[in-house]
Amino acid sequence: MSRRSRSRDSSSRDEQSDSGGPLIDLLVIFVVVYVLQAVAAAAGAMIGLFVLAPPLADNPWTIVTSVYAHAGLGHLLSNSVALVLFGWPVARATTRLRFHTFVLLTGALAGVSQIVLTGVFASLPFMGVTPTEGVLGASGAVFALLGYLIASNRLSSVIASVVDVPRWVTWAIFFVLAVIVTLATAQPGVALIAHFSGFLVGLLAGRAGVLETRSQRSRNASTV
Repeated sequence: MSRRSRSRDSSSRDEQSDSGGPLIDLLVIFVVVYVLQAVAAAAGAMIGLFVLAPPLADNPWTIVTSVYAHAGLGHLLSNSVALVLFGWPVARATTRLRFHTFVLLTGALAGVSQIVLTGVFASLPFMGVTPTEGVLGASGAVFALLGYLIASNRLSSVIASVVDVPRWVTWAIFFVLAVIVTLATAQPGVALIAHFSGFLVGLLAGRAGVLETRSQRSRNASTV
């Protein structure tokens, strides 16, 4: 093996995430934040620290903290299990930094979408929507990971390379798929708009391959 190929292989390994590392990071963060929530709840500061609530400008840090907070032990456990199921394949194919950035950005976007869009819909008299008073949890990011996994897997990539369809058709398919998946999770108290937003963004991100490393792009280019 030449020195150049050894260097390239080493660089490729450096670009890949430790498959379990980012997930363990997040699970630890979830538990630590859950403990801090209990302390904040006892002090009556839960809303101002961990719950994303309107108006967003009052406590802007909750755009971040709400992603890692949960409404109860059951909520924490269900999101943790889903994170491991959907996040592990994504985490092992990207870098630690990209994975954490993706989770944070998609989770924050999902929460903000829930607050803003329910507020907009509530202002329309024919919609009959109640504005969301507060939202927290990582489910928006988890749905984004699921969307990314669906749109970026090898089968989807092969189909996309063989079947040439207009971009608007792809977007329409993603939109319909996001609606179906969101409605399948519909339950009282569930932030459906956050789920929809996270899943749709994940699909688009997966189609664009935003978490791909340079070595992955090189391999994909060489196989086309």
